[in-house]
Amino acid sequence: MQRIKAIFLYFLMMTALCLPSVGSESEALPASGTDTVTIPRELYEQYRKMDTLMEILDVVEANYYEEIDESSLFDGAAAGLLDSLGDPYTFYYTAESFASYMEHQQGNYAGIGIQISTSYVTRTSTISRVFAGSPAEAAGVQRGDVLYQVEDLMVTPETIQDAVTIMRGTPGTTVHVTFLRGDEKLELTVGRAQISINRVESCMLTSQIGYIRLWEFMGDCANQFKEAYDGLKAQGMEGLILDLRDNPGGLLNDALAIGDLFLDSGVLTYIEYRNGQKQYYRTSEGAEDLPICVIVNENSASCSELLTGALRDRLGTRVVGVTSYGKGVVQHLLQVDAEGAAMQLTVAQYFTPSGFAVHKVGIEPDVVIGLPEGDNGMYKLGDLADPQLQAALDDMSSTLSSTHKKGE
Repeated sequence: MQRIKAIFLYFLMMTALCLPSVGSESEALPASGTDTVTIPRELYEQYRKMDTLMEILDVVEANYYEEIDESSLFDGAAAGLLDSLGDPYTFYYTAESFASYMEHQQGNYAGIGIQISTSYVTRTSTISRVFAGSPAEAAGVQRGDVLYQVEDLMVTPETIQDAVTIMRGTPGTTVHVTFLRGDEKLELTVGRAQISINRVESCMLTSQIGYIRLWEFMGDCANQFKEAYDGLKAQGMEGLILDLRDNPGGLLNDALAIGDLFLDSGVLTYIEYRNGQKQYYRTSEGAEDLPICVIVNENSASCSELLTGALRDRLGTRVVGVTSYGKGVVQHLLQVDAEGAAMQLTVAQYFTPSGFAVHKVGIEPDVVIGLPEGDNGMYKLGDLADPQLQAALDDMSSTLSSTHKKGE
């Protein structure tokens, strides 16, 4: 408990040292010995609130019926503070959950082999991808299943990070996971194995039209994307279908690197902070010259929407599918202690080059087409039984036909 108090007091005193003196609007607080410390009144009021919290901690320490875990109390307090903002994209990582996140970012981890899309509207966590050859695939997990419970933990948007941490572990061990598939509840014991994430898949759909599916803006995705693109160009690609369905976003710099391939010098996006300051992210001179069609769905979020918006604003790129998720805010990731805990904090909103605000709105496609009821989208790469992919192919074929006619 003393460690928790020390953290609060250290934070308070360091904040006081960083603030200017405010003359008579200040209070004197007792310090060690006979010395006093003068701080602004506003900070004094904050201290009084913190003092109340420490009194509560004293009562817990003295009277709780079991021995307490100081680390768990501190993690809970930090998580509660951030949760009180009411922002689903701002949250606290324990040291364990942050280590799991970093493993995922690097693309290699031990787990069951699923990708999860969490909705703060429906408050569900849906399986958007089952990795080929993974324990989850072997256990029968399907895209569209809802992650309901992991061991004894009920899965909510607030507990999803903890659920992921539990599913990670030593290869060869198992974890008990419950899924919902429609009205059916599936209780499965799923093995853990070393998972290697492939974030890019590609193929030629016709002799002229190439297809790249980008699952996430993370890890080595920009280099993987460029390799896939060059491979398709070598096969005669004249038009590209970029599939961003179920892509939850990731790192802005990866979106910039991929956008830079297709966009000449100019703005990819700009973000605006609370104080009105704007920060611009720009593509450099030189770009590939070929038509692009983008496919999005209700799970295409963040960097997926950012890139789609930039391509449409600046190139007139056609978009196929259903309205995207609508996450138009930017987070910073900050480590908060030496033990490895971290926090994710929403710091700004982003806009497309034309000034369109994506947040809570999403991007509406030019060609609106959803999947039939009961279709979970579990199609193999390039399968034209996929109605959204077929619609994108038809649209791109029409674009190439018009381009060829103009050239005659």
